[in-house]
Amino acid sequence: MIKIYSAANITEAHILKGLLESNGIEVYVGGHYLQGGIGELPASDFASLHVNNEQMDVAKKIIHQYENNTYNSNNESETSDTNE
Repeated sequence: MIKIYSAANITEAHILKGLLESNGIEVYVGGHYLQGGIGELPASDFASLHVNNEQMDVAKKIIHQYENNTYNSNNESETSDTNE
């Protein structure tokens, strides 16, 4: 497995995990127990997503769409409208 994303927090990591799993991608969330140990230190880069190397490109594309608010839950490409 390879780390593909550092989430803002553990909640965002699990939201993205669900999104990726709904697309058939196996995901591991790292950093669960680091959040409690942070205390007064600034929290950053502790929640991470890891996927199998073979699924990395698809997972990165989905995360990119999530970040840009362009993810389509029907998994239709933007050009599919011209095929109708």
